[in-house]
Amino acid sequence: MNRRVLPYLLSLPALIVCIGIIVPFVIAIYYSMQRYNLALPYLRGFIWFGNYQSLFTSSEFWKTVTVSLLYTVFTVGIELFLGLGTALLLRRPTTFNNIAAILLLLPLMTAPAIASLMWKLMTNPGFGILSYLISLVGITNFKWASSPTTALFTVILVDIWVYTPFIMVLLIAGLRALPRQPFEAAELDGVPRTFVFFRITLPMLMPYIITAVLFRLIDSIQQFDIIYAMTQGGPGDSTLVFQVAAYLEFFQYTNVGRSAAILMVLWVITYVLSLVFVKNWRRLRERAHGAV
Repeated sequence: MNRRVLPYLLSLPALIVCIGIIVPFVIAIYYSMQRYNLALPYLRGFIWFGNYQSLFTSSEFWKTVTVSLLYTVFTVGIELFLGLGTALLLRRPTTFNNIAAILLLLPLMTAPAIASLMWKLMTNPGFGILSYLISLVGITNFKWASSPTTALFTVILVDIWVYTPFIMVLLIAGLRALPRQPFEAAELDGVPRTFVFFRITLPMLMPYIITAVLFRLIDSIQQFDIIYAMTQGGPGDSTLVFQVAAYLEFFQYTNVGRSAAILMVLWVITYVLSLVFVKNWRRLRERAHGAV
């Protein structure tokens, strides 16, 4: 009897997690197909794909898509460049490199909302240290997050400060896990370092790079806390990304149906991007193991 029950007991936590994921997902689909505004409960009813049609014909929604993609591309791209560069500098497991890596991880240990509040103080035009520093090079009255032209730049800067250490630590682990034989052979043959990097290091490191980019891509396109704490999606709609738009639709405009539809569109985009990256990650992993 115990042997029959044991497999079900062992699979119970996984079942509970699946239920916890699937039930809210189905509820979101259900609400996204309704005209459901908390301020007008008597008008509630199914309109099926009406919310999606309204989104896709709205210029505000396409501005949200543009801002979200720009935010994702710039944050992930710059973080990958800085994270890879830092990882290459700290690849050797020396005492100094280990201490430096730990110190560089400090921003990642800070809650994003707290980090945003810190940067909000540092970029204050009146007493912020960053505003003072750029004034020393002749840049005065820089608006940072209070201007539509610089708000997106500011929140991207905060995201880079917080999450670059995440990519750095993954790539340091990847670099230190690479086999030494190809590098030793290249060193004995006097192969130039640029050739070693582009023809040996980078291809072998690519599965780790794709893993780091995938995690950051999913997180970045769903970013909420940094942007909401810094700008609440403003000024205007200059930093209005998917999650902030859905939040405002629900809590400010009480439009549950439209908010759920925005989140479902975000899920589709995230799913497609994840599918592409995972497919390439598997292909590169097989190539790295000599299967291809």
